[in-house]
Amino acid sequence: MLLKTGDKVRVIAGKDKGKEGTIKQIIAKSNRVVVSDVNKIKKHQKATSANPNGGIVDTEGAIDASNVMFIDPSTNEPTRLGVKVEDGKKVRFAKKSGKTVD
Repeated sequence: MLLKTGDKVRVIAGKDKGKEGTIKQIIAKSNRVVVSDVNKIKKHQKATSANPNGGIVDTEGAIDASNVMFIDPSTNEPTRLGVKVEDGKKVRFAKKSGKTVD
């Protein structure tokens, strides 16, 4: 998976298609990502010392990594990512513009 935490992505499939957000968490084992303000779910929380009342909490659920697409910072358009070696280091690059991402 070429996506990293903090990348800006656009959802390309599912109920939240078209929404944009940043990646908060990557679950590599199951090829899923958690994107901020996308796939909101209601979670029933038990009362704890940190949350004495408990109750129903809105949180983001994980979505499959194939349903999101990286947004190129230079053009602000969705693009695929590739990897190339520059000066002995692997770097990611946007396939549409050809510019390095990081």
